[in-house]
Amino acid sequence: MSIDAAQQEIIDEFDLFDDWMDRYQYLIDLGKTLPPLPEELKTEDRLLAGCQSQVWFIGEGDAKRLVFRANSDAAIVSGLIALLLRVYSDRSAEEILASEPHFVKAIGLSEHLSPTRANGLSAMLNAIGNIARSVSTAS
Repeated sequence: MSIDAAQQEIIDEFDLFDDWMDRYQYLIDLGKTLPPLPEELKTEDRLLAGCQSQVWFIGEGDAKRLVFRANSDAAIVSGLIALLLRVYSDRSAEEILASEPHFVKAIGLSEHLSPTRANGLSAMLNAIGNIARSVSTAS
C-alpha cells in the first residue's frame, strides 16, 4: 500500500465518526495497539524534544526501507504515533520525503489538537523527515 493509500484509509476510518469525542476515543484505542518498546530502548537519546509527553522515537534502516518504532506515556500521543507509523514506517526515504501528511488536516487534527499536542505531532513528523533525509544523503 502506498503512503497516499495509507493516508486515505485513515481518512476513511475517521470519517465514520461524526463526533470529535468519538474520534479521540478511536485515536486512544489505536495507541493501545502499539507494540511496547522494551525498557532498554527508552533512553534519553531517543526522547523527542518538542513533545509535552515523553515520546521515544527510533528510526532504523536505509534509503530503500525505513522502519520506525515509537511509544509514548500519553494515550492520545500514542494514537498519533500509531497513525504516523501506519503512514511512514516500512517505506523508502524517497517515498517519505515526497509525501505530505495531508491526513492530519483531513481528519481534523489540525483544528482539534491542543497546541502542545500539535507541537508534538510536528516534532514527530520532523523526526521522520530528518531520518529520511539523513539516509537519502548517505546513499
